[in-house]
Amino acid sequence: MDFADYPLPLIFVAGIVGILTASEIGRRFGLLSSRRSRENISTLEGSILGLLALMIGFTFAMALSGFEQRRGAVLNEANAISTATLRARLLPAPHSTECIKLLREYVQVRLDITQRVLPPKENTAAIVRSRAIQEALWQQAKAIAVKDNAVVPTGLFIQALNETFDRQEARHAVLLNRVPNMVLIALYGLAIVAGAFAGYAAGLDAQRSRLPIFTMGVLVSIVIFLIQDVDRPGPGLIAVSQQPMLDAAASIAAFAD
Repeated sequence: MDFADYPLPLIFVAGIVGILTASEIGRRFGLLSSRRSRENISTLEGSILGLLALMIGFTFAMALSGFEQRRGAVLNEANAISTATLRARLLPAPHSTECIKLLREYVQVRLDITQRVLPPKENTAAIVRSRAIQEALWQQAKAIAVKDNAVVPTGLFIQALNETFDRQEARHAVLLNRVPNMVLIALYGLAIVAGAFAGYAAGLDAQRSRLPIFTMGVLVSIVIFLIQDVDRPGPGLIAVSQQPMLDAAASIAAFAD
């Protein structure tokens, strides 16, 4: 089971249903065992809830770290593309015109990949296209170097081009840096167990209401939902801003060929 294959609203609803169902089953078992000692159950309930809180904090820290890396990767790639474009303007014609044209298309392709969730075939095609543009830019750099191998501006352009290529690969690597699937499975499993023990403890005490347990189940599901939303690189309630790439695309579009 891979959570990335399912939409987040479906996972959220399934999580709530699973936790609340477990708590209700636990409560019914508690009602059947109402004459037994409650001291050990209360201690165990507190321990499991504390472990769940620790697990949530640990998972949230992992997801937030990946989110910060993706945000930094967007800025770094946008800066690299902008620098390469500025240095391309220093190249002799007609190479400068062709390089700016390729970079203008390149930044749009990169935006299409990250601004919306593309189907697998379209995403693969976009990545292939971006690498084809990279190859075309590199051929331009080689042609310029044959004519003029001076450090300025040819060497600076090649350096900026290398940085642009490296930033794309670094960004792809960051997009794959996700919370491990087994961690999410363990988190949901622990939440269900905690809900079951909370329900069992409520069943032992006839005066305890279902409302606190149901509230806990819903809140835990919301927190886990937010963790997964932060962890996913695509659009969502909490998404990495693509404004640096948009600004880079706008500035490149304003350049004269």
